Amino acid sequence: ERDCSVQRRHQKVIETAPAAWLDEDRRAEICATAVRLARAADYLNAGTVEFLCDLDQDAHYFIEVNPRIQVEHTVTEEVTGVDLVKAQIRLAQGARIGTPESGVPAQDRIRHDGFAIQCRVTTEDPETKFTPDYGRVTAYRGATGFGIRLDGGTAFSGALITPYFDSLLEKVTAWAPSRDEAIARMDRALREFRIRGVKTNLLFLEAVINNPRFRADDFTTRFIDETPALFHFPPRRDRATRLLGFIGEVLVNGNPEVAGRPKPEWSPPAEPPQVAPDNVQGTRDRLLELGPERFAQWMRDETRLLMTDTTFRDAHQSLLATRMRSYDLVRVAPAYQAALKGLFSLEVWGGATFDVAMRFLKEDPWERLAQLRAAVPGILLQMLLRGSNAVGYTNYPDNVVRFFVAQAAQGGVDLFRVFDSLNWVENMRVAIDAVRESGALCEAVVCYSGDITDPARSKYDLGYYVGMARELEAAGAHILGIKDMAGLCKPEAARRLVTALRQETGLPIHFHTHDTGGAAAASVLAAAEAGVDAADAAMDPLSGLTSQPSLGAIVEALRHTPRDTGLPRPAIAAVGRYWEHARRFYGAFESDMRASTSEVYVHEIPGGQYTNLRQQARALGLEMHWPEVVDAYAEVNRMFGDIIKVTPTSKVVGDMALFMVSHGLAPEAVEDPEHEVAFPDSVVALFRGDLGQPPGGFPAALQRKVLRGEAPLGVRPGSILPPADLAAERQALEHKLRRAVSDFELAAYLLYGPVFLDYAEHRRAYGNVSLLPTPIFFYGPEVGEEFTVDIDPGKTLIIRYLAIGEPNPEGQRKVFFELNGQPRTIAVADRELAATRPARRKAKDGEAGEIGAPMPGMVVSVAVDPGARVARGDALIGIEAMKMETTVFAEADATVAEILVAPGEKVDVKDLLLVLALSAAG
Repeated sequence: ERDCSVQRRHQKVIETAPAAWLDEDRRAEICATAVRLARAADYLNAGTVEFLCDLDQDAHYFIEVNPRIQVEHTVTEEVTGVDLVKAQIRLAQGARIGTPESGVPAQDRIRHDGFAIQCRVTTEDPETKFTPDYGRVTAYRGATGFGIRLDGGTAFSGALITPYFDSLLEKVTAWAPSRDEAIARMDRALREFRIRGVKTNLLFLEAVINNPRFRADDFTTRFIDETPALFHFPPRRDRATRLLGFIGEVLVNGNPEVAGRPKPEWSPPAEPPQVAPDNVQGTRDRLLELGPERFAQWMRDETRLLMTDTTFRDAHQSLLATRMRSYDLVRVAPAYQAALKGLFSLEVWGGATFDVAMRFLKEDPWERLAQLRAAVPGILLQMLLRGSNAVGYTNYPDNVVRFFVAQAAQGGVDLFRVFDSLNWVENMRVAIDAVRESGALCEAVVCYSGDITDPARSKYDLGYYVGMARELEAAGAHILGIKDMAGLCKPEAARRLVTALRQETGLPIHFHTHDTGGAAAASVLAAAEAGVDAADAAMDPLSGLTSQPSLGAIVEALRHTPRDTGLPRPAIAAVGRYWEHARRFYGAFESDMRASTSEVYVHEIPGGQYTNLRQQARALGLEMHWPEVVDAYAEVNRMFGDIIKVTPTSKVVGDMALFMVSHGLAPEAVEDPEHEVAFPDSVVALFRGDLGQPPGGFPAALQRKVLRGEAPLGVRPGSILPPADLAAERQALEHKLRRAVSDFELAAYLLYGPVFLDYAEHRRAYGNVSLLPTPIFFYGPEVGEEFTVDIDPGKTLIIRYLAIGEPNPEGQRKVFFELNGQPRTIAVADRELAATRPARRKAKDGEAGEIGAPMPGMVVSVAVDPGARVARGDALIGIEAMKMETTVFAEADATVAEILVAPGEKVDVKDLLLVLALSAAG
């Protein structure tokens, strides 16, 4: 009367009623056989007689009798309308079938109505050969709706699933008038389930009922073995649980990014500004209309001063150690599209943001770029590209640089500001060519250092910059950039430099400076007077000091003049209020700098490095020695030959300054050929020429001391680096991640291999944490605080933090939440307590000889001793869980090198059981 449609390991997984292939004659024959068996045994009660039917032989075979009606008979109840469990009790009390007392009609009056399907939801993991999982159910939501019935009762939030009982969680039955509708209802029901904390077979059940063979009733006892697609599961997203796991981790152990720093006063997230839209043609619209060459000519011909807003990148890199999160950046972006399309560009990407996003903020920089591109389709998006260093700190193979540029252009970058950390044009050509090939605008940069108004500083004079500008124009630049990374270009210097470059080249000129010394706005106005075409500035709340000068101030200073920017005051004010609010969340990353410092004209620390260098000093315990670090920075620059200082060369100077202060080294000791100094690796690489060649070369004596007899490169580093095998790198990355990877992910891996892998592991464990409000990300919520997380358009999580429990014997604390009104509990290991407890080692994926537990359970036997020789197929260890015992066998000839478990010990999946030393043949 019912069909145990799919089985695995003697356990029924899916049943249907009525059995679709069972005709009335065969049904009557089976029922008659069951009655004969009961009469022969003098059985006078309700029960179940089970048979196997061989369709090929047209025969049926007895299996067993159960002296009760099992829960799976509910699938029969659905199509017959008979309460079988109640009838069972009444029959045991003496009632007879066909009487009103029994509640069961006579056999010839039983009719079926529609079709029913029942699925057993269990903790058996189909990805590990249906090995039962155990643990605590941290979240449970069942299915509801017309035609859906649940039977089981062991599944609820907080339920403990042990290794010693049946793995059944729930039996779900779907009824409908037709078989196809019953399948559809079951599919909906299975998708409605949310069971967290233990693994389940839900995805397997979904795959079975949606398989064409199941839907056509075309399957055999080998259906599972013959259908590998049943085990091809989409990755479980489980976004809410993973985000709660991260929040719990922050609450219990803190976010290391803000460890030991004061928490800002609580404030709700900044609300996006409401601005009146304008009807200005955006610069990106103009670029798409004109193309790069004609667009550059439009810039050169434009009367107004074109303004770039650096708030999305360099401003927070310079003031807040690059820690501004996508959450706060993306929320304000639509206001720019609505009311500030008159801006020349938004600098949103590149520089340190690529590294910091993955390393510290646990964000995908490509996702940030895509979100900003979608929010601001009409304004140029600009990035900072470090030439052959791309967005890294070393030279990469030429094909890696080209690949990265192609992906960045495809991802949404319209304008690439390309520079070299030593002003070596030869080192910029690959990047310039790659940008032009991508169809984007190429802004090639001269990095400004020294002081062209000082006759005593002749290394970087006006002739030097004009000569470099001509080289960049010949190399194919669309725009010429002046990158004054430390804010050294005084107003008069800006006037002379811009005047000369406009006279000597035909390119539009874009001026970038920092306000460390306090004179940057004056320099921008002087450059505007001299005819500069575009200039950088930051929204007022993130301007000044080591950032760019105030955008609002420059706009107002030029209003009603021939160079009027045309930018609307109300929109700038509204956006500024947003940035002012958002900055409050980043107090932990503010430097102690409270005012401009003219000392920058001595130490020449780039604005983008200043706060990061201070962070490094703090991490090394040198915070109280900051004045000494600043002095050492200037001395290192002098010793290195007065080099251009911008990432990554500025980092090398900073590394050496910190090294000198922490080791108490005076400049005389560093330069003394007889005094032994273990130079930092970055210094050795710089003097070897790994980053390129500075004008005039390095001081010969110091270079000999640093290199210890090693010959410098003498050529462009990229020219001798072998091309990266992109196909092999992709294959290696996919092997590590066990999934296909995008071109964006491959580009990130090529530049920052370990950093990207750490980020990918964090993303796998905790999901997309960039969706969390900034105070929650850094500090976690307050007790009782409720907040929302938009995980998709129209999908919002409403989370309330309730409490943290006391640690259990394993050193874990439970963190209690409400998620969309339902209780959720997350277990988090308290690191301070865990540090006092020895942790089990885990078997490393792909590590030959390391044997991990295939399932959680208890070790019941260890069949070998250390030093024993084992052959392929020999039994090693037995593990038992949930009435099931598994034996771990040797997969090759080997010697037992180490045994880490003993009988009676509990193990979890992948806990290291033993280590084998493989033989040469193995």
